Amino acid sequence: MVADLIIFPLALSLLLISARYFTGSAETIGKWMKLPAFVIGVFIVGIGTSLPELTSGILSVHKGVSEILPGNLVGSTISNLLLVTGLGIAVNRHDISLGSTYIYIDLHYLLGSVFAFTVISYDGVIYPTEASIGALIFVVYSIYLIRGGKEEVFHDKEHAHPESFPVKALLILLAGATGIYYGAEWTVHSIVDMAEILEVPKSIIALTALSLGTTLPELVVNITAIKQGKSEMAIGNVLGSCIFNLLLIPAVASFFGTITVSPQLLSFSLPVMIGAAVLFYLLAQDKRISVWEGMMFVMLFLLFMVKIFGQL
Repeated sequence: MVADLIIFPLALSLLLISARYFTGSAETIGKWMKLPAFVIGVFIVGIGTSLPELTSGILSVHKGVSEILPGNLVGSTISNLLLVTGLGIAVNRHDISLGSTYIYIDLHYLLGSVFAFTVISYDGVIYPTEASIGALIFVVYSIYLIRGGKEEVFHDKEHAHPESFPVKALLILLAGATGIYYGAEWTVHSIVDMAEILEVPKSIIALTALSLGTTLPELVVNITAIKQGKSEMAIGNVLGSCIFNLLLIPAVASFFGTITVSPQLLSFSLPVMIGAAVLFYLLAQDKRISVWEGMMFVMLFLLFMVKIFGQL
């Protein structure tokens, strides 16, 4: 048990540090491609910071402990919508504005991804055939982002001089991917051991400790972006992470084995995730999230965690 308590934070740290370097290099390549800030936030940074969930999810299914994956996805989505958004705004102590026309469609895709995940998981089992529909939805979403990004760049009056391809960023990208893999493998292994020793469902550990750990990249990116006045990139990061997590990760992981969804997740955490998505959607309709709304998000997340620990 002592060894697992040491391995878990070390492995998670390796996972997060590798994801950070991976995301930074991916963002550099995205800027080289001259994609707009919101597209970088949703499509590159959002996906990059979700790599810990993807890698740990695939390995958990492959190792026969698939209940870790849904717990991590639901916990990460709730953490992103409530904790990451709320804490980022509260720390900044200023309201944020969402002026981009992207926000409406991305909010709709957020609700759609939550609905799709609920449909495929409500019976307690996620199969590849049904999860693949989520992957198709994500492909459509990706095409929309790429096309919108190209149109915005085309209409941009300021044309920068062409730059050489960032080879260093590509090498860091590959090194980060390697660190993500090994960090995820050791993280999953330590979770399995701790769950057996403590006699706690693996899905609960994934819902709490793992999901909080894997959302740290989003939290760091969001606080930094909001302080720099890049609130659209911050919200794009949240939306992109949630959509990627719920649509693509189950589809990819399900090809490594059948995914089991625990009854505890279906009875409480999944409805909380649906409620968090709807609340986020409603509060963002005026393209503005206030500090007070951000503080409410944080309080709701704390309430959720108190309830989860009360069930142990």
